[in-house]
Amino acid sequence: MSDTSDSPFSILQDVFGYPQFRGLQQEIVDHVSGGGDALVLMPTGGGKSLCYQIPAIARQRRGMGVTLVVSPLIALMHDQVGALHELGVEAAFLNSSQTLDEAREVENKLWRGELTCLYAAPERINTPRFLEQLDRLNARGKLALFAIDEAHCVSQWGHDFRPEYRALAMLHERYGNVPRIALTATADALTREDIIERLKLQEARQFISSFDRPNIRYRLVEKTDAKKQLLRFIQDEHEGEAGIVYCQSRKKVEELAEWLSAQDIPALPYHAGMPAAQRQQHQDRFLREEGLVMTATIAFGMGIDKPDVRFVAHLDLPKNIEGYYQETGRAGRDGGAADAWMAYGLSDVVNQRRMIDESPAADEYKQVMRGKLDALLTLAEAADCRRVRLLAYFGEQAGPCGNCDNCLQPPATWDATDAARKVLSCVYRVQQHSGISFGAGHILDILRGKTTDKVTQFGHENLSTFGIGADLGEVQWRGVLRQLIALGALEIDAEAFNTLRLAGPARAILKGEETLFMRVSEKAPAGGRTRRSTGGTGSGTARKADHEAGLDADGLRRYQALKAWRAEVAREHNLPAYVIFQNATLAAVAQDDPRDLDALASIPGMGEKKLAAYGDEVLRVSASA
Repeated sequence: MSDTSDSPFSILQDVFGYPQFRGLQQEIVDHVSGGGDALVLMPTGGGKSLCYQIPAIARQRRGMGVTLVVSPLIALMHDQVGALHELGVEAAFLNSSQTLDEAREVENKLWRGELTCLYAAPERINTPRFLEQLDRLNARGKLALFAIDEAHCVSQWGHDFRPEYRALAMLHERYGNVPRIALTATADALTREDIIERLKLQEARQFISSFDRPNIRYRLVEKTDAKKQLLRFIQDEHEGEAGIVYCQSRKKVEELAEWLSAQDIPALPYHAGMPAAQRQQHQDRFLREEGLVMTATIAFGMGIDKPDVRFVAHLDLPKNIEGYYQETGRAGRDGGAADAWMAYGLSDVVNQRRMIDESPAADEYKQVMRGKLDALLTLAEAADCRRVRLLAYFGEQAGPCGNCDNCLQPPATWDATDAARKVLSCVYRVQQHSGISFGAGHILDILRGKTTDKVTQFGHENLSTFGIGADLGEVQWRGVLRQLIALGALEIDAEAFNTLRLAGPARAILKGEETLFMRVSEKAPAGGRTRRSTGGTGSGTARKADHEAGLDADGLRRYQALKAWRAEVAREHNLPAYVIFQNATLAAVAQDDPRDLDALASIPGMGEKKLAAYGDEVLRVSASA
């Protein structure tokens, strides 16, 4: 019978300081600790790292050796190893940031059996030298577990495909006796199938947690003046709080960071075109300082463990729901209230379609990517609960959440059947008349009866559809176009300069076989019937974002004092503050006001090592506040 010190539950309490597992964690940990393979889908902030860290500790204590953790980012390795050291767990990484002597010292610790976890990137793992080291460890029976983090990177259907992950199938082929756990926060059914196939996980047990993040409020708005819309959002709801703003281009990232800073909102840019040292500096500042806003391309974010990001904003439409969900999931990892805010417009739709159509990828890939983009457009244009649609994409059923923009303020909808038929008729008449297709702007000019040079050049003022849409403004018409594209009734032909053409569902609409209700873009259009969509209740009252909610004046004073002390300790250790203690732990100390180490030991997040290292100081700071 094994000693209780290697039981997963004892490790959870003694090392990590948590009183109980969450969700599927215990099932996963027990299965993997016992030597089973697993595929784990768990949302960002759901506690994925514990699912391999606890088995790693348990199996190392049973004499089974080291756990190899496949991690894609140097910064992520550094912070995770630092966090394990704070817990008293021997861990290390091997990556290009180390000197030759530093790498050799890690290899010596590995050979001496002193490491519980070793973090490495897939590129290094696939080298002959590294595989030779694994062969030697395996021959001694000292390879305990392979943990493949960010497993969606193995799939061509995922949102962050990395070819180097494909070679990880050799771990199973070469070391079939060593259990494996693959983990990701986002993967639809197609991506899951690809992960299983590529990593040879057909026999692995699948653990799929709920994708719901109820603390995140989803809000999607029509883009008018995106920068000013973003500024109002931050100033009104998140002033002084940490956030991430995603943009599509590097230029836009840099311009936005500069502009926000000029508006007294501290902001830093991050994109792949920056020097590596500058990227690292900006990321370190974001992780370690409070209240910074990072403007970034999708190059930033994977593995960002900062728990107190209070908002994630998108100024451009992402490529698909997986990417959107992964990026928005970086908000509110601590369980506190957070916002996922996005501004999008017709130009975003056109740009994303163009990038898919112009890519050198195979037609099968393009078709899948178009379908994923269509799903995101449908989410954006929906008048019902955002969360219901988001979860349905991942195969999960849910009722209205009462906490998204559509639930809190149900948008007015209008009978857009006639307007849709006008747009589709115009597209058809123009192509029939000229033999070529035209873009959205020209179609709208014809509908609204604008006699531009281009209209007269092609004689389109003589079409029967010229001026039939004069009753609607450009904003409304652009909304109709977006929603027809989302429905698949209109397609964008990138090879013909982003022109519009009719698609399958257009026929039924033109024949009057379908009635279309669309969300009102800005104001109810003249002549259209309006109604309120259903989909949940709730109010738009302000939410307390941090863990200060529920603290009285004395508790708040203790909480602020503890955060200031933590910041000093974090600077001394060169670690993000949340690695020392998370806000939830400090808030619990401030709330309970423990007076001795025994009472402090009962606070969630206060493991044995942290109690020994910091317990007396925490009590001192709390008592003197």
